[in-house]
Amino acid sequence: MKVVFNLLRSLRPVPIAAVLLLLGLCSSHNALAQASYFTPRTLLAEFFPRSQAVTFQRFDLTPEQLTRLASQLGYALRKPNYTIYIAKTGEQIDGYAIIDEEKGQHLPITFAVQFSPQGAVVRQEVMVYRERYGDEIRDARFRGQFVGKNIKSPLREGEEVIAVSGATVSSRAMVVGVRRALVLLDELMLKPASKQPVGGTAKGTPAS
Repeated sequence: MKVVFNLLRSLRPVPIAAVLLLLGLCSSHNALAQASYFTPRTLLAEFFPRSQAVTFQRFDLTPEQLTRLASQLGYALRKPNYTIYIAKTGEQIDGYAIIDEEKGQHLPITFAVQFSPQGAVVRQEVMVYRERYGDEIRDARFRGQFVGKNIKSPLREGEEVIAVSGATVSSRAMVVGVRRALVLLDELMLKPASKQPVGGTAKGTPAS
């Protein structure tokens, strides 16, 4: 495939060396809490291994689009623009992908959703997980619950999607994130009126 293309004061003075050691240990511990599983380039290569090219289109959302999306989602979007990746072989569209973030317990979870040309979920992956707990949402059984969902599918945590035990907040975050990705794809790319978006767009090469 050709890929075209975020203490309380001690009773006694503490030696500065001990303080530095403690800070170093804390930094190492926090660093271990973040795990990166994919870059955009490696994930897109996995999503579309047989496609001739993967490009992207960035949508700078207009006020009208923001209002329409908020109405469908039930909340206002935090970002003014979104990027949709498009995989093609010749003139044929092989599928789409969206990379986004949704807040977990404390920190954002970077995830990606692969779609069929018709807009159904083909695969969902966690790209970067930053919490100390809850990365069980990477389990294939949990992620498999999103496969086949489309814009018309009900998508609710606890009903259509069963949360992972011990990772309820992260599970809910992925339900919200995948639902948003479905709405964005439908509104910005799949609807006939959105083929030529009202807002500004940019086409180019995905970052590695």
